[in-house]
Amino acid sequence: MLAHTVYQHEFSKEWITFIHGAGGSSAIWFKQIREFKKHFNVLLVDLRGHGRSKSNLKSLFEKRYSFDSISNDVVEVLDHLNIQKSHFVGISLGTIIIRQIAQKHPEKMVSMVMGGAVMKLNFKGKALIFIGNMFKNVIPYIFLYKILAFVIMPKNTHKESRLLFIREAKKLYQKEFLKWFKLTADVFPLLRIFRQEELNIPTFYIMGREDHMFLPSVQKIVQRHFRTSELYVVENSGHVVNVDQPQVFNQRVIEYIHRITN
Repeated sequence: MLAHTVYQHEFSKEWITFIHGAGGSSAIWFKQIREFKKHFNVLLVDLRGHGRSKSNLKSLFEKRYSFDSISNDVVEVLDHLNIQKSHFVGISLGTIIIRQIAQKHPEKMVSMVMGGAVMKLNFKGKALIFIGNMFKNVIPYIFLYKILAFVIMPKNTHKESRLLFIREAKKLYQKEFLKWFKLTADVFPLLRIFRQEELNIPTFYIMGREDHMFLPSVQKIVQRHFRTSELYVVENSGHVVNVDQPQVFNQRVIEYIHRITN
């Protein structure tokens, strides 16, 4: 089972499950925990091969990962804790995991909060993945990850987010990184389904104004999925909006969850 941390609230019945991105860990939510646990029950998970889930047996014996298996890992933790339903808050690739859980286990979902949502890759993103696949077996993974981090989070104002993700990525093993990188082969058809199909689940996209790679596609999705989706764009923020502008992120997400549950 995935490593996880629980913060139980004295009165609230609402659960918030935080899902980090590839190469990160639950440590990336350090600017959220204090505020969110004032209002809700909080569950933090480390995805397989990340953080304290390095010794996860599924990671050791599965030669190839799938978005289904990774999302099932998270559901397994909820079932173990007897959490019937939860709000899910994700960042970057974590938003793909959340959307997959919604696809396969909608009964577990109260709402989806998608920070730095990855719903489509532009030309630059596709080129990075193509180059990464060409050289992933000959170049140290951390070098590839640094390139990805600089392209996705290029500005000086993104430096804290960029360094945080690089620092967390250094804790991965080369084999683990390759398993996650191979998921890129599955991501394009999956994202196409996500863009086409609107689920009957409240969805809050919170994106940085400077998230040049992913914001344009999310703006289009929200226009199409207007029945269930809304978007808040955070100024002076890049891709990792919960780290770049934590006060705005916390305030807007907490307000949204209170609004849809009251």
